Amino acid sequence: MTSRRDHQDAQAAGQPEPVTGMEPASETEQVPAVEPTTSRMPTTIREFVDWLPEMPGFHIEIVNGRVIVSPRGNPRQSWIIALLVEAFLPVAREHSWRTWPELDVCIAWTREPLIPDFAMGPKDAPLWGDREVLSDGLILVAEVVSANSVREDREDKPGIYARGGVPLLLIVDPEAEPRTVSVHTDPSEDGYRTVTRVKMGEELRIPAPVDFTLDTSVFLDA
Repeated sequence: MTSRRDHQDAQAAGQPEPVTGMEPASETEQVPAVEPTTSRMPTTIREFVDWLPEMPGFHIEIVNGRVIVSPRGNPRQSWIIALLVEAFLPVAREHSWRTWPELDVCIAWTREPLIPDFAMGPKDAPLWGDREVLSDGLILVAEVVSANSVREDREDKPGIYARGGVPLLLIVDPEAEPRTVSVHTDPSEDGYRTVTRVKMGEELRIPAPVDFTLDTSVFLDA
């Protein structure tokens, strides 16, 4: 996720802001001293991420205590995300759900930010603040593995999403040999209890509440 710094650069530098709309003081007037404005520095990783300025074109996430700053998807990854939106849109419309590419998500148990490549949930999914959807209000999230995200997508994020209450996790892995697509179900404190994996090109059944068969051959030419 990206977020906004709550203070101005002049304040961060300890400099008083200029006062406008006032006449110059006469020689006999007493001008009160202006104390420099200071801002409290972040004391947690979440506060540090919220303190960072906007970084267009980058994802900022917290993964197992590490701040991960990564560029937005490469062309292949972006195309697979578009294919996911296209594949799940009929299901979303049937249930009056919403689909989101690269959604700002707040993990319900830690309040830490992740940005799944694709997410689906009800249109009234609960928010954390004004821009992050709480993870336990979603129905499905998906990650598309890239060369730079192998560890996070395969090893770290499944446990985080499971503990965050996301019922279904889909992982599209064009970096695997052979290429695979997997669905993770039955979330628990220890991760997802069930993983169903197929070779890319085969059909993959996505269980309830989605209840949909995904034809993974759509990813073969990505």
